Amino acid sequence: MDLSNRHLRGDIDALGICLSKLDGLLQTSMGALRVAILRRVIPIVYASVVLLSGATAARSQNQTGDSTTTPSISAGPSLKDAEYLYRTGRLDDAIREYTRLEAGPQAALAHAGVTRVYLLKKDRDAADAAANKANELAPNNAETKVALGEIYFRQGELAEAEAEFIAVINSGANNARAYLGLARTSQTISYYAREKRLIDKAHELDPSDPDITHFWMDTLPLADRTKALKDYLSKDTNDDFETRKWLEKELELRQKDPLFDSHPCRMVSNTPTSEVDLRPLLESEVLEGFGLDLTVNGVTSRLLLDTGADDILITKKAADKAHVTKIFDMEFSGYGDKKPARGYLGHADTLQIGNMEFHDCNVQVVEKGSFPNEGIIGPEVFSDFLVDLDMPNRKFRLSELPVRPGEARRTPSLGYDPDAASEFHDRYVAPEMKGYSPVFRFEHMLLIPARVNDLAPRLFVIDTGAFTSIITPEAARGVTKVSNEPDAEFEGLSGRVKKVYVGGELTLTFAGLRQTNLDILSVDERSLSDSVGTEISGTLGFRLLMMLDMEIDYRDGLVSLKYEPPTNDAKKN
Repeated sequence: MDLSNRHLRGDIDALGICLSKLDGLLQTSMGALRVAILRRVIPIVYASVVLLSGATAARSQNQTGDSTTTPSISAGPSLKDAEYLYRTGRLDDAIREYTRLEAGPQAALAHAGVTRVYLLKKDRDAADAAANKANELAPNNAETKVALGEIYFRQGELAEAEAEFIAVINSGANNARAYLGLARTSQTISYYAREKRLIDKAHELDPSDPDITHFWMDTLPLADRTKALKDYLSKDTNDDFETRKWLEKELELRQKDPLFDSHPCRMVSNTPTSEVDLRPLLESEVLEGFGLDLTVNGVTSRLLLDTGADDILITKKAADKAHVTKIFDMEFSGYGDKKPARGYLGHADTLQIGNMEFHDCNVQVVEKGSFPNEGIIGPEVFSDFLVDLDMPNRKFRLSELPVRPGEARRTPSLGYDPDAASEFHDRYVAPEMKGYSPVFRFEHMLLIPARVNDLAPRLFVIDTGAFTSIITPEAARGVTKVSNEPDAEFEGLSGRVKKVYVGGELTLTFAGLRQTNLDILSVDERSLSDSVGTEISGTLGFRLLMMLDMEIDYRDGLVSLKYEPPTNDAKKN
């Protein structure tokens, strides 16, 4: 592996634009925000690579009636009617309404509006065409620029998306979806204080937009979320069937106990650092990953260390042995062409890793799945620590993160702590972390810009749970020959992937490192891209990452990737 002096951080640094005019406007009216950020909503959870919602195209219809006044439908087509149809999930009707407007004086606005309908239907080609037509007709219109920003975001061109949203906001236009778009880009670069100000402004401008309300609810404290969720579900929305079903289930559970899924998992040991061995996981004498020994209620299980996963997921056999208490049913999906695996969220009194002990914790339990051992652990659960995966030397370390200026150090936890409501914070790069590379955060996933040969950077997932690196057929075809490989096998939590391709030689350059890959696997990751809402062009897998000492600051969205030859002791192991 060759070292390079160049860090591919241009796309991310571009998102650090100083919005002095915007931030001043928002801070004038809002002041300090002291709300606990909640990221643990209950949609279908994907382990290995986590997706955030169901993929069914069915639209939900409200069974209890809309508490707001339904607008009267005009005799002829109108933008207002088309928007209403979109917001209530009648997407085909919305497309027909917008189409009827495309030949008239409001054609540009119709093309801009139908763009997000096609995006919600996951028809990217049609969305691209609609946004480009709007831009051709009215390039300086605020709605056009917002539509372009939403297209750029879906394409993985996040700096370009941010530029469009900024242009609209700084023009003085009170466009709620421009604030929503900029909130989304701010979240991806760990600018959570800015994200909160922006989404609050978007909701203030247009509280009836379900996309805005859905995003806004995720930033509310639990007591407020329950009330907002009840109001949200009293109306028709444009959520797909699975998302609606899980939101309704969440409301049912949260009305009984607002904190039912929010056990803090606080650390009770006075040990600011920990170092444990990474355990080799072998399949037919081939090293397929590294495991961590986690003790649950006094029973030790060996779990695959998977940076593509967001939590602790153990088998039902391991959960039964540890007497994990069931809280509610869940489904889990990942790579593979089968249906999601069934399971549940469970509660454990104690968790222990090395010399660190945590009390009052949640774990996920899967009834069936493809595991090298007894489950999966995503290092994102250790986001209160600096996480060091020293894979060449087979060590896993946890240490204290730098304290932000003006803050006192807090007791770490492995979960959402309802008693630790705190301010939202923007990324803090401590002096000792100036050499780290910024990454995009999509929930637990870390996306890093990587060049494929000499092309512009594309987004790749850092995933130690994937045995080999992957590139999508779309990204591979531009740089290397791609062929069907019927004998190639690729398996995830949802079973085997039916269509697997093999690419030829290509070079990946990321975070100052360069690696030539021969016969890289090519797998369609469209469902993952659709779920997170941005284009993912591939995965940096275990066979590549095992050569690196990888330090991760999940709090601030920073990583350090260093190539280090293993020590003699590690080679012996």
